[in-house]
Amino acid sequence: MTRISALTLASGRAAHLRNVVAGFEAQTIKPDELIIGVMQDEEYTGLPQTSFPVRQLRITGDELPLAAARNAVANAASGDLLIFVDVDCIPQPDLVRDYRGHFMWTPGLLMGEVGYLPGGATESGLDFAAFERIAVRHSDRQGPPKQGVKRCEDYRCFWSLNFAIDRDSWIASGGFDERYVGYGGEDTDFGRTLDDRGIAISWVAGAKVFHQYHAHCMPPIHKVASVVRNAEVFASKWGHRTMEHWLYAFRLMGLIENTPDGIRILRAPSDEDFALCAQMEDMPYANTRRVIDILDARKAQAEDARRAEVARAQEEFLLPAAE
Repeated sequence: MTRISALTLASGRAAHLRNVVAGFEAQTIKPDELIIGVMQDEEYTGLPQTSFPVRQLRITGDELPLAAARNAVANAASGDLLIFVDVDCIPQPDLVRDYRGHFMWTPGLLMGEVGYLPGGATESGLDFAAFERIAVRHSDRQGPPKQGVKRCEDYRCFWSLNFAIDRDSWIASGGFDERYVGYGGEDTDFGRTLDDRGIAISWVAGAKVFHQYHAHCMPPIHKVASVVRNAEVFASKWGHRTMEHWLYAFRLMGLIENTPDGIRILRAPSDEDFALCAQMEDMPYANTRRVIDILDARKAQAEDARRAEVARAQEEFLLPAAE
């Protein structure tokens, strides 16, 4: 009999966590346990009652220890199948059932579906039929197949928001690299490690979560320092950086520059930068592509204006001054 461990990490966001716990209690097939990696000083109280045991493990650090916390909950789990969901994701009632069904035939790491909810969607409780109607897919994320399983050929698509992995594959992976602290890089590094070790990454139909709205910035200008540091950690390990789309956006904003000695941070983000990158109430998710398109357009307009200025200045010299 397959034993299933549900795993999540949390720091703050108590309301989100309550919805995650309630979502696992609403499963058509219950997990055998839920383990919460608590990345804050105090454990959570007031969580919903469940028909399965819930454990809290404290893993703290000066910055969010996401990689270390994922390793801690996975290594503490008793399951043959490990199901990870982020604290801002509510599992759809068939998530455990779907992952268990795919796991029986597909070894390796499995990634399920994600639907993004608008602000206020959870205020009246967990209405999964309503969530299904109003949730949208991320425009920049590859989607799962309409049915069954599809092998993911690009490790960069791995995303820890919602995934499952069998115990043997987890052990073979060696877990997340705990040198990554703060925000960014640990997912891509883990995907690269799986690829390097011949552990399959697959998209699966179903196994869906609903992402709860929260104010956010993309690119994550509130985490410039950790993104830069973790990009350099990745480069020291694999020979090239990751998170290049975020780094490109940071450079367009004048936040960083690339030097022979590595990336140098030039300044802190301004209020204008935050206004540009912030997720608005009418956006179910923040989008780096949107910001890059705006920045690229501004750059092109500035270049056009400069060319026009130079052309006008040159034209002054076409004819001699009138006598």
